Amino acid sequence: MLKLYGGARSRASIVRWYLEEIGAEYEFVLLDMQSGEHLQPDFLAINPFGKVPAIADGEVKIWESGAILIYLAEKFGKIPADLGEKGIIHQWIIFANSTLSQGLTPNEDRNGVMARYLKPLDEILIQSPFMLGAEFTVVDVAVGSILAYIPLMFQDVDLSPYGGIGDYLKRLGDRPAFQKAIMNRG
Repeated sequence: MLKLYGGARSRASIVRWYLEEIGAEYEFVLLDMQSGEHLQPDFLAINPFGKVPAIADGEVKIWESGAILIYLAEKFGKIPADLGEKGIIHQWIIFANSTLSQGLTPNEDRNGVMARYLKPLDEILIQSPFMLGAEFTVVDVAVGSILAYIPLMFQDVDLSPYGGIGDYLKRLGDRPAFQKAIMNRG
């Protein structure tokens, strides 16, 4: 069975959200990061950097939340075969994990930096309910999870000018898998 390794309050919740969305069977292994379980040889064999999240799927071991999302979407047939469509999905997942999340790193003008990303995202989400259109996809997990962390952990970033993002976060927040994995309810 696929195992997802994570710590309390880690990006493992992003992967868990996607696993819940697609109805995949998995075991969640909560590592005690305070006691150093992530630095023990058994876990270092999965991720030599000792970081979470990571998965073990038989002999396959993948770490980095974006790479895990891509792997899972491929494994469960949730990514189209068309190379162009696949490239768009990969682009958004990488954007979420690098550009968007890096915009939240300590910065004296976090609002100014984030505005460069939030304004175009808001324009997309005013026009469609989800990042790639009418259907929820793995891209929504990648981008939506970072956006959902803003009001929880970065209160200095003002989302009020972005009605499309606000409505999007409400739609995501109403999803049972989101409630279970991100909000730790259910």
